[in-house]
Order: sequence, then structure tokens, then C-alpha cells
Amino acid sequence: MPRLFTALEIPRNVAMSLSLLRGGLPGARWIDVENYHITLRFIGDVDWRTADEIIDKLDRIERPEFQLQLTGTGAFGSKKPHSVWAGVSNHPEMYALQAEIERICQRLRLPADPRKFTPHVTLARLRSSRVEDVVEYLSGRGNFMASPFTVSRFVLLSSRDSVGGGPYLTEEVFPLHEVRSSSLSSNDEHPASNIW
Repeated sequence: MPRLFTALEIPRNVAMSLSLLRGGLPGARWIDVENYHITLRFIGDVDWRTADEIIDKLDRIERPEFQLQLTGTGAFGSKKPHSVWAGVSNHPEMYALQAEIERICQRLRLPADPRKFTPHVTLARLRSSRVEDVVEYLSGRGNFMASPFTVSRFVLLSSRDSVGGGPYLTEEVFPLHEVRSSSLSSNDEHPASNIW
């Protein structure tokens, strides 16, 4: 059974902005652009029956779409850095979605995720990178900021025979609900006049 996790996808234009952060760090194994994502909940190896139950419950989530922006960079592992990442703007809807997924997993008797949810996009895994090199890399890229984007769905991804970083396969897609403006302008009464 593949390892499963829920995630938010990164749009192509934002992924291309992230790709400009690649390079300049000895010992880094850079993540391929098509594998950039924001992990919401690592599920791990489960049997097919449990996977089907997870999919069924995730499919019932009813949440609105929301805006995110990637901003800043950082590293995990202060004394022995093991990865560098791009940060994610704090949005209450993202945290609410993640919390609902966590509750679903716990109701299905999956072990609670021991790590605090820290939204990020992993840029590279580090092998024997010196702390000084990581600090220098981050100091030149701390002001990174990508264009905001709308999150209109979340996905269930799987990874096979990998040590992290992909390749990932999209197993299921779960749409979020489009947020409609509550105020109606006079043009809204005549839909044909709104065509661009």
C-alpha cells in the first residue's frame, strides 16, 4: 500500500517562482517543481479498506476556497539542518481544513500526528549541509514572496519507493466551495452583461 497524505497543490506560476530559489546550497537535494505541495496531514501506510474510509470521509468535507501566499524561507533542524522550505501565509481557512482532516483521521483510529502543523513547501532535503551554509542561503532569500493564489481543492497524494520529495501520485481530488460575493451589483441582475 502506498504512503498517503493530504495536501494543497501549488499552481504552476507559483511553482516556477519557487524554482528560482534552487541552487547555492551544498548538500541540498532539490525537490522537482512538479512535486511542490503543502502537506496538510501525513497519513502513512494504511490498508485499502482504511484508505477507502478516509476517502469517503474526506469527500464529505464542506469548506470554502481561500487565498494563500508563499512568503519567506526557513529550515528545519537548527543544529543539524535537514530541509529548507518556503513559508505559507497564515489563513484561518487553511488551519480549519487541516484541523477537520486531523479529526477525521483520529475518528478512524489513526494515530495523532505528533508534529505541530507548520504549513510550508519543502524546497530541498539536506545531506551533510553545514549550518553556516544554510544560514547564508536563507539570508539571501528571506524576502521571498510569490503571487497570491486561490486554493480551490485539496488532494490525497501517495508516494512510492521514495525517501521523500516525490514522485507523488494524485489518488483523489476534493473540491472546496467557491465563495460568492454577497453584495449584488446592478450588473448581476443581467448575467449576459458580465461576459468579458
